[in-house]
Amino acid sequence: MNQEQPLANGKGKNNITIQGISASPGITIGLALCVGKQEHQTRRRTIAKKLIEAEISRMQEAVDKTKVEINHVRQLIADKMGEKHAYIFDSHLLMLEDQMLIGETISIIRNERINAEFALGMVLSQLNNIFQSMEDEYLRERGADIRDIGRRLMKHLVETDEEDVTLSNLRKEAIIITHDLTPSDTAQMVKSKVLGFVTDIGGPTSHTAIMARSLEIPAVVGLKDITRRVQNGDELIIDGQQGLVIINPDEATKERYRVISKRLEQIDRDLEHLRELPAETRDGHLIEIAANIEFPSEVGSALEHGARGVGLYRTEFLYLNRDNMPSEEEQFVAYQKVAEATAPYPVIIRTLDLGGDKLVSYFDIGEEVNPFLGLRAIRLCLKHPEIFKVQLRAILRASVYGNLKIMFPMISGAEEMKQARSVLEEVQEELRQASIAFDEEIEVGAMIEIPSAALTADILAHVCDFFSLGTNDLIQYTLAVERANENIAYLYDPLHLANLRIIKQVIEAAHSHGIWVGMCGEMAGNPLFALLLLGMGLDELSMSAVSIPEMKKIIRAITLKDARATAHKALQMTSSAEIAEMTREKIANLIVEIF
Repeated sequence: MNQEQPLANGKGKNNITIQGISASPGITIGLALCVGKQEHQTRRRTIAKKLIEAEISRMQEAVDKTKVEINHVRQLIADKMGEKHAYIFDSHLLMLEDQMLIGETISIIRNERINAEFALGMVLSQLNNIFQSMEDEYLRERGADIRDIGRRLMKHLVETDEEDVTLSNLRKEAIIITHDLTPSDTAQMVKSKVLGFVTDIGGPTSHTAIMARSLEIPAVVGLKDITRRVQNGDELIIDGQQGLVIINPDEATKERYRVISKRLEQIDRDLEHLRELPAETRDGHLIEIAANIEFPSEVGSALEHGARGVGLYRTEFLYLNRDNMPSEEEQFVAYQKVAEATAPYPVIIRTLDLGGDKLVSYFDIGEEVNPFLGLRAIRLCLKHPEIFKVQLRAILRASVYGNLKIMFPMISGAEEMKQARSVLEEVQEELRQASIAFDEEIEVGAMIEIPSAALTADILAHVCDFFSLGTNDLIQYTLAVERANENIAYLYDPLHLANLRIIKQVIEAAHSHGIWVGMCGEMAGNPLFALLLLGMGLDELSMSAVSIPEMKKIIRAITLKDARATAHKALQMTSSAEIAEMTREKIANLIVEIF
């Protein structure tokens, strides 16, 4: 979304407000500095047959130089921000071994007899189109990593220098305006000089956004054409809370934001104190608050924000941006790291959830008319048990290093859960025969994201130790709304009565059979839903790390009795608008600053 909103007293270019996407919260006021990434212009050249191998060697030399460069950046970030933030550059190094990137480029050089930089440009364009067409936002944002690697490779091939102005050598404070920022760009920012940044493209799930939040640099992305609308020296306000950028604000607007900034600073101080406290209601009811993660490096941030464990560890990252399956040992090391770093708190590891738009080059699922309802997640794993077993062995081996739990995604009912558990039991028996230790009491649960599983939760509960509601897909499937389709986005409504009733039914089924139930979808981290979810009886909420302190503040301000009354009343209402208004008013009366 990109909407221009002139304020009441705005004139021309002054005091123009543009809506983007919040990538990192905070308020900042400062002068703009436009930093443009120069696109390397390449021309197609035909290579003589006898010079093809020399051209391939030139490409490999660029790869080697890029590896050295990335390792250098990685070490700088490890020294500056800690190993947990440097870890993501390991995936960049893996990309430099990827068949889809390097292998395909070399193949084009050899088969079409063209120069390396033009061949690389062709491959980068193809990969960029693939990533941009993906429905999954997290995977779509991985395209930024490809662009970063491509820029570095191209620089070495065409032998041009980087632009004079870089984010690591700024001479004065500025708000950075650019088309895009790569993770390495963001990581090298000098916090004392970079007041904030805004970009034409990007989303809140990118590595860049994650790093910006860790550095506490306000950022707004997805502004589409901000680089054309802002000039060097323009004064800007970045409102990272609401995803707004204000160009050349007047004095009244600046004063208003100074007041807001001071208020936010006080809220942050209050929330800092709450991070170490339990998520306990005023009448003594405790609910577990955990974090969703994709990388082992995110555990530190989760714990620092007050998480009491990991409620969803998405393991897909181990399988992406590479040309072969991760080995059992590689997976074991990753799971062991998370287990040890989080102990004694629990870690719920979701098994492989490939398929849909999460595809890998080395594993051909085949053409599907509707891949989101096709061979994916647990269905894919059960069809290929040899892959499934490798992951299960790695998880079980790592289970002795902490408090791990296993969760199967996209379970449709009890029979499918039994099949998955049967494979797990085979692996457990193999480990026993090999005298390899694992947690014999490891809990095994189902991710409830398909209506058929929710509607038969009372049967499914007999073969599960816990449930976790994956509301992102559960809402989509329940309401028949593709959540990435902007034409019908207004129908994607977490407060729709059908969704609330199905959540309530799952919770009641779980509790009646003595198992606990959590939620790991985006709904879990929205403060508007806190009263309802607590009142309906959820035992655990898992969310992005930055949402945890605010959620704790809400929970500690309410009583379980009030939450139950609110949930009961909501389930009797007839529209989601009524429910939203009621819950917003109740929370706002308790905690004014949040709303």
